[in-house]
Amino acid sequence: MRSQVKHMVSQVKHMVSRCFASLRGLRQIRRCVPPATLQKMVVALVHSRLDYGNGVLVGLPAYLMRQRRQLQSVLSAAARLIFGLKSSDHITDALISLHWLRVPERIQYKLAVIYTLFRQSEAAHNRYENDITDLN
Repeated sequence: MRSQVKHMVSQVKHMVSRCFASLRGLRQIRRCVPPATLQKMVVALVHSRLDYGNGVLVGLPAYLMRQRRQLQSVLSAAARLIFGLKSSDHITDALISLHWLRVPERIQYKLAVIYTLFRQSEAAHNRYENDITDLN
């Protein structure tokens, strides 16, 4: 169990460092692209990394909450990049304007979508089985 936690922590650190590397690269070209394009690039390069595998952070013990804070700092830095905000500026309005959820809400949303898709596929499977049974 302890090795699994260490592995998860190292995975999150690696993901955070890759996201910040992407943001540094985007910061260099932000004046060359329109804001809408910059936002799309941030979503493609940063959000996709954050969302990939963040479901394992559900029910994280209190002593590992630092991992969620690191992921949230990536989202905040991305919003600051898009809006050209300073690190001392409040970020909540920017996140709301972008329609971005905070990390805990993103994880809950992802799980709700997965659960809904599972239930829908299960219902479709049951309907299919009933149709096959009716044919016999």
